[in-house]
Amino acid sequence: MAGLLTIERHEQVALVTLRRPGQRNALSIELRRELAEAFGHLSGDQRVGCVVLTGAGTAFCSGMDTKQFGGDLEHRKQLVETSTIAFEAVGGCRRPIVAAVNGPAIAGGFALALLCDLRIASSAAIFGYPELPKGIPPSYAAARAVLPATVAQELCLTGRLVKAEEAQRLGIVREVVQTDVVARGLELGQRIAGLPRKAVLETKRRTLLERRHLWGFLFEDEQHVFRRALLGAETVTVRKEKGEAA
Repeated sequence: MAGLLTIERHEQVALVTLRRPGQRNALSIELRRELAEAFGHLSGDQRVGCVVLTGAGTAFCSGMDTKQFGGDLEHRKQLVETSTIAFEAVGGCRRPIVAAVNGPAIAGGFALALLCDLRIASSAAIFGYPELPKGIPPSYAAARAVLPATVAQELCLTGRLVKAEEAQRLGIVREVVQTDVVARGLELGQRIAGLPRKAVLETKRRTLLERRHLWGFLFEDEQHVFRRALLGAETVTVRKEKGEAA
């Protein structure tokens, strides 16, 4: 592992911190691999009662590292593959996850926070899908799995960003913390981890079942569109080079 995230043990709680502060914790190919590996391991770790996810520096996560977009076919395949395994590992984790949102959670970072079971935010947090005005469709599936249809649709169709206080009113976060959001996240994580483990895990299993049953087809469709957008470009390029009509 390249050390782009860390896992710290706080009794029965695992604190996962994204550590690309200079890039606002943008999800590079390497970080997505580490994220998938970390949550894949924590999901089956019997010592862990809850996971807290946060970001280093002033941002939670700014989404995909767009500087890595493009490249040859093999590179673009890695973009698709790591995106899929990272978000599936977080969204399918069998342990409860608390997102301690310490700053902006935008684009794929917003989707990442929405895949967590509970979200608390610092007063500096911002949420939304600013990629829409750039021509990139946001993850409606992640928003709709958490939010009422009218809220999810408004955020996805406008690209509007919302501050922490409004995010709490909309139901994106359960609490806004004025001081140390990570400390509060760990406190909440310890509370969850201290409850009867079998009952907590069974409850989490049911939430995963609900998400797959109600919204699984939307997540699959979004992955299909993402794959087609990145890998389909190779077909167009090859055809043009051969002088064929695209």
